[in-house]
Amino acid sequence: MDPLIVVSNRLPIVIKRDESGSFTYIRETNGGMANAIDALDTSNGLIWIGWPGFPCDDLTELEKQEIYDTLVEQFGFVPIFQTKQQIELFYEGYANDTLWPLFHYFPEKATYQHAYWEAYQAVNAMFLEAVADFAESGSTIWVNDYHLMLLPTLIRHSLPDAKIGFFLHTPFPSYELFRQLPERNELIKGLLGADLLGFHIYDYARHFISSANRLIGAHSANGSIEYDGRVVKVD
Repeated sequence: MDPLIVVSNRLPIVIKRDESGSFTYIRETNGGMANAIDALDTSNGLIWIGWPGFPCDDLTELEKQEIYDTLVEQFGFVPIFQTKQQIELFYEGYANDTLWPLFHYFPEKATYQHAYWEAYQAVNAMFLEAVADFAESGSTIWVNDYHLMLLPTLIRHSLPDAKIGFFLHTPFPSYELFRQLPERNELIKGLLGADLLGFHIYDYARHFISSANRLIGAHSANGSIEYDGRVVKVD
């Protein structure tokens, strides 16, 4: 069987450079995602794709290759290197200044900038490239959280037969709030590339189904959504 491919914004790793210029790598074990993965049966292998936690602007190409090779070979981690600007616009911008407050019912604190959205699309596409390097037809891919809501459909277009799950680690807001997001339709369609969409509680799942119904006219019944010739389970 193919290894499980996990995709999240952040890898559970701390990388430090000492005075000699050498890198040290410390595997984090206290985070919720790390604990969840450690509890799984990954005897068939695990590939975890994510950001290593620091900007890559000051790294040489040789240093990036060294970090990449070490993480893949020693940990099964695939780093997505991002510049300071990408982190500012994608992570601090669209993810945390736009989506986070809206999803937590603070719409007055949400900031909308087109540059944020452009960066969000670009970084999701970077994650797709990494997934495509390791996934094959029929691979099982688990995408996580609001940073990567476009990724399920990007993967679906690239690997139509992949088994794709997505779990949202925040609330999903009511339709009345979610519709305030300029890119609401794109995010709904992005998520519907998955086979299974997971939410913390029933209310969040119901909010997503309601938004899919009202925004893009997707038909739903018994906790499933029919979209693009497929059935997406929402749970």
